[in-house]
Amino acid sequence: MKNSDLPLNFAIARYLTIRRTLGRQYVNEERVLTSLSQFLRERDLEDLEHTGFDTWCRSLTRLHANTRRGRLGIVRNFCLYRRRTEPDCFVPDVTRFPRLVPYRTPVILGPSDVVKMLAAATRIKRSAKSPLKPAVMRLAVTLLYTTGLRIGELVRLTLADADAVAGVLHIRESKFHKSRFLPLSVDAHRELNNYLQQRLALPFSNQPDAPLLCHRTEEFRGYCPEGLGRGLREIFRIANVRSSDGRSPHVHDMRHSFAQEALLRWYRQGSDVQSQLPKLALYMGHVSIASTAHYLKWIPARAEIASQCFEAHFGHLIDGDAS
Repeated sequence: MKNSDLPLNFAIARYLTIRRTLGRQYVNEERVLTSLSQFLRERDLEDLEHTGFDTWCRSLTRLHANTRRGRLGIVRNFCLYRRRTEPDCFVPDVTRFPRLVPYRTPVILGPSDVVKMLAAATRIKRSAKSPLKPAVMRLAVTLLYTTGLRIGELVRLTLADADAVAGVLHIRESKFHKSRFLPLSVDAHRELNNYLQQRLALPFSNQPDAPLLCHRTEEFRGYCPEGLGRGLREIFRIANVRSSDGRSPHVHDMRHSFAQEALLRWYRQGSDVQSQLPKLALYMGHVSIASTAHYLKWIPARAEIASQCFEAHFGHLIDGDAS
């Protein structure tokens, strides 16, 4: 029997087709369900049932509890869909799913940390297959810190998406089906142009749809999120960037750092921070500021500068000065 003829694979294909006709991408759902199908097939199981599901769950124990719960939820939603036409279909018991736990506090990186990371990028070893690796890592650090890009958005950038003259990136059809243009800072614009001087030289492909972050010369392949993430974690290690309690940053912490730095900058400029939040949400590709608020956890640096702003505006009232 061919893989496509298996009941599970047929049901997965039908489920994804229906969901996508409703305008949903379901990229992560497809990845999880395909992985589950492959897992069961390697164990000679043609369909999903209780024992196979429990075995698959045990294979995910290395993942964070919230990540596991998310993947199990994807499978449960799929099974609930199947049950509409297959009453005897197996449906996982949600009460046995891992409980949601608070996520780790992000490590907020400052300008001095980024300076060390840029220096560390130049010490990354290049190879015959990846001669641009130091330049790629330097640009990745710059763009992630100064634009708050998601790592998936960064690796999907093509040469056509990077306007080197205007200093603008075009992020196409990202999360929530949103596309956006990101004007770069002066420093990030300069770093992009410096990188493109190397990237556009032979033997690298300069076709508009070629990846901006080029990895392998013989195939002109771009980076995948996992590969770029490994390189960035190597930079964290070389630069010895850590939090005050000794924790090493995660790559996604750079997105948190971008949002926090934007707020600090507005406070220093005396801007109305509340009115600026929709702009930050738009720049980060969020549907609303409610999503952006996830990246704006209270930190000591912002508490201090906010207190200073409050004192400058209203301190005379507390001191009893009526003037």
